[in-house]
Amino acid sequence: MSARLARSSFWAATGGLVFGQLGYPAALRLLPRRPLAAAPRDAALPSVSLVIAAYKEQEVIAAKVANALALDYPRELLEVVVACDGSPDATAERARAAGADVVLELPRGGKIRAQDAAVARSSADVVAFGDANAQWAPDALRELVRPFADPEVAYVCGQVSFVNPDGAAGTNQEGLYWRYEMWLRAAESARWSVTAGNGAIYATRRTDYLVVDAVMGHDLSLPFNLVRRGRRAVYAPDAHASEKMVPSIEGEWQRKRRMMSHAWAIILRGGLLDPRGFPPPYLLMLVGHRWLRYAAPFLHLVVLATGARLAVRPGNSAGAGNRGGASVPRLAFAAHVALLAAAQAGGGAGRAGLIARYYTLTNASIAAGLHDHLRHGTAAGWDAPEGTR
Repeated sequence: MSARLARSSFWAATGGLVFGQLGYPAALRLLPRRPLAAAPRDAALPSVSLVIAAYKEQEVIAAKVANALALDYPRELLEVVVACDGSPDATAERARAAGADVVLELPRGGKIRAQDAAVARSSADVVAFGDANAQWAPDALRELVRPFADPEVAYVCGQVSFVNPDGAAGTNQEGLYWRYEMWLRAAESARWSVTAGNGAIYATRRTDYLVVDAVMGHDLSLPFNLVRRGRRAVYAPDAHASEKMVPSIEGEWQRKRRMMSHAWAIILRGGLLDPRGFPPPYLLMLVGHRWLRYAAPFLHLVVLATGARLAVRPGNSAGAGNRGGASVPRLAFAAHVALLAAAQAGGGAGRAGLIARYYTLTNASIAAGLHDHLRHGTAAGWDAPEGTR
């Protein structure tokens, strides 16, 4: 690699990382806010079908149905639907025994196709979705449907908290990351629309529901596709749900690797990289929050490789004889080495080591998910991550 190409690559990759990690949150604060006509708390409520897609969830499905039936929502307006995706266990029987209004026993087709079948069966104004292991707060559904008072809103996601089932014994740092993610989501929602949701608690108008490819999860595919259609996707922070997180960082790496295999299908052939049809503020959000995030592991590798080359050849880094020009590449290279060392040490380096390990493996999972998708394709079916039930 020539020195000129190394310099160009270094600064482009560094700029992408800096904007994605620091510049984008700052840029969000500069965008004007868009008012949201949320309904008052005493307004008339829409009818809702609460859909729970389930595969081998016999251990938790009864608790989930009980949680749904205990929501502070008029019973005559709420339909609880359990869509069993070819479950080979007692999920369907236990859902019926727990009081689910509808239990669909479907051939194995994946979570998305199970949700499609439930929506096709529904006649409610709103279809809401929750994971089988997600517990909703009593007022969560009321808060989730309030933004639909605004006619522009087609999609609403709530706030999910991840609970470490092992308490202090767990090493996963997902909670720290998720608090940052929720801050970004709130800022995006207030200014235009969210760029992604979550599977634990979200809803759409039934008339806005989109049938997508079976491997393209709703979390990522619905928000940007609805915005492209002139609709709005927002965040309701007072609609609370909680889930168990994977206890270990290594387990989280495996979960995110599986998730990214699905995400890459959306990125590469689902339209996420196509800039056409997006308002400029939302396109900025996609670039800052999605495009650069998924490019991050590759940008880190570029900075590591070019930073090393420029650091040892200072005369080529910013013009002949200018040894000071190597200071930034040298610092960037040293920072990457320190990050990798801390990640390797993990808990041996205290909380900082755990965070470094989480960050490193999370970024590695993006690259591993791409490898899996390109090498093996992505299956529509799914299994619950170990330790989350």
